[in-house]
Amino acid sequence: MDVYWKDRPERSDGDMPDDGVPDDAVLRSPLPGRPVDVAVIGAGVTGLSTALMLQRAGRSVAIVEASEVAALASGANTGKASVLQGSRLRRIRRSHSAAVTRAYVEANLDGQAWLAEFIAEQEVPVAYETAYSYAQSEAGLDVVRAEFDAAREAGLPVELVDRMPVPFPFAGGVALERQLALDPYRLMLELARAFVAAGGVLVTGVRVLDVHAGDPVALETDQGELRARDVVVATATPILDRGLYFAKTRHSRSYIASFRVDDPPTPGLFLSVDQPTRSVRTAPPHPEAGAAGLQLIVSGNEHPVGRTASAAARDEDLVRWTRRYFPGAELTHRWSAQDYESLNLVPFAGRLPRGRGRVWFATGYAKWGLTNGAAAALRISAEILGEPWREQRPWIRTLGTRVTAPSDLGRGIAENATVARELVAGWARAETRSAPVRRPGEGDGVVASRGGVPVGVSTVDGRTCAVRAICTHLGGVVQWNDAEKTWDCPLHGSRFEASGRLIEGPAVRDLPATDRPAGEL
Repeated sequence: MDVYWKDRPERSDGDMPDDGVPDDAVLRSPLPGRPVDVAVIGAGVTGLSTALMLQRAGRSVAIVEASEVAALASGANTGKASVLQGSRLRRIRRSHSAAVTRAYVEANLDGQAWLAEFIAEQEVPVAYETAYSYAQSEAGLDVVRAEFDAAREAGLPVELVDRMPVPFPFAGGVALERQLALDPYRLMLELARAFVAAGGVLVTGVRVLDVHAGDPVALETDQGELRARDVVVATATPILDRGLYFAKTRHSRSYIASFRVDDPPTPGLFLSVDQPTRSVRTAPPHPEAGAAGLQLIVSGNEHPVGRTASAAARDEDLVRWTRRYFPGAELTHRWSAQDYESLNLVPFAGRLPRGRGRVWFATGYAKWGLTNGAAAALRISAEILGEPWREQRPWIRTLGTRVTAPSDLGRGIAENATVARELVAGWARAETRSAPVRRPGEGDGVVASRGGVPVGVSTVDGRTCAVRAICTHLGGVVQWNDAEKTWDCPLHGSRFEASGRLIEGPAVRDLPATDRPAGEL
């Protein structure tokens, strides 16, 4: 079976615990008609963890989610809750002090420890495996050694390894034992269940459009208003433009595929430090597969959202690579996930500017949201609960007072210059093709200019749609994603279905449909 993310059957009841994770009818509640202590926007790892911590501490909490629990990256990643993260520590140490790098590690260790405690409490299936940051060729060994040095300096008990009995290229790596390997979707469902069991209110299918800071704070949604004393914006990138965090992060999309394999490869959580990125791990058999065969989960080939000629080509390249080094591997599912990286390389977490001290946020996990998201929840919940600054965890104080480095500014200038070029180029590309255009073939999409306005026309599942191809965030011209059949904005990563319905990103509104005549469009 070769199924893309939106149709993935592993999200069926076969993945639910035997004692029954509550289904939508049990989890879902209407928008509360009365104020709550804390409103959390987003039901991913940060939102669910923060909400659970606060609810258990005696606050009344409501989560408002535009789609469903774990609908995006929190439920669609490779399930590696590891503190060894490719070449991340090396990159942070090159731009920041040893104290900041150590604080980043301590934050991830605390986030990992909180997850491990919750997993044990709820009996969520988990494996403890060795994580490897490895080089695919001799050229990457300098990066491996630098990652080893940064990790050791930060206090991690890492070891260097020369060779491993794996079928794919492995020139050497850094190893860290006892890292968590899990099913992220299952974990998110358990967090949601624990939150509801503690008395929390989980609202799904309601989109927050704006937040008005006051006393109380007012959430404007597409189904009415919700008031709260405090608000946590726990979307992957903030849906509010205060603080301009969309310009302080860069977006990236990666491809993931699962395969059924009969011969189990060497256990471990493998992530290359050189390009193209290759992430490899195994997982227990999917229920549909019966008792035979392990799942091999492979990911990589990341790129900025909306800035690749063909997403499908990157996806297929990942599949070819896997079949080359794992002969006989049977492709079962494929999907992709998106995250944002802070341009200063350390995630943002804390109070959002111009929120009157009542609006918190977190973003910039760079694909390591399981540990960083839990760490952000620890920090945000401590601040909302009024824990004195001097009594907070040392890493919170260190990361909360770090200064901007010149290299941070350089990355910011470069990324925002790229965004500006993409804005101009998108409009210019639209002008090169004028409407009307022929109806696209199945799975295809095209942008053309109609009276100076970019229009996106696509055909998916036999249905042809025409939308105004201008992102509702800051006006970038969206591009067609031929792997997932979506419209993607190259500016700040907002994504939309072929029909124009918003999927994710800083945008909060759909692409409007346009009138089209029959035949040619």
